[in-house]
Amino acid sequence: MIDKYELIAAEKDNYPVSKMCLWLAVSTSGFYDWSRRPASARTRRHTTLDTHVRAVFAVSRQTYGARRIAAALTASGLRVSVRLARQIMRRAGLKACQPRAYRRTTIPDQTPPPADHVRRDFTATRPGEKLVGDITYIRTGEGWLYLATVIDLYSRKVAGWSMANHMRTELIIDAFTMAASRYVVGSPVELIDVGGGCGGWVWPDGLRG
Repeated sequence: MIDKYELIAAEKDNYPVSKMCLWLAVSTSGFYDWSRRPASARTRRHTTLDTHVRAVFAVSRQTYGARRIAAALTASGLRVSVRLARQIMRRAGLKACQPRAYRRTTIPDQTPPPADHVRRDFTATRPGEKLVGDITYIRTGEGWLYLATVIDLYSRKVAGWSMANHMRTELIIDAFTMAASRYVVGSPVELIDVGGGCGGWVWPDGLRG
């Protein structure tokens, strides 16, 4: 009976008390008599649990649902059922929001990794001596956009870039073309992909120094 009264009390802001009493086969007068009594030990415990549920929810950055919150509280010594945790969350308006999964953009294959042309030496003695590239992706209101960048290891500045809604070869070539237009290259420019965005870049034909 007490559990039914507690449920009605928890949901009275969402449903009429009289209808809930009818649904749960309890009297309306009995519920109001119960609600006017001094706080019981169980009520005080629920108040304490309410505080802890809110705390765990906040610490989880609003990602924990009732099951994980109940498990966390039980592990800390406060036994609470999933049902009660769910009731407390519903009453407090707490809704777990799962972080978006990262979109997979690189599909590994069995080809060997690209050669390390710079031998992990990311220093340069003159502009344009060594350029490195990477691809990243950006979520926008219109979908995913891919950004290819080429960085000069001498100045540590972006030498070229390109953005598109695809990861085709022309995305990389456009970034290379911009970088090449800014340098007078006397010898072949070494390029590697330091981020793994496309499994290793090559200097496109027609753009060699």
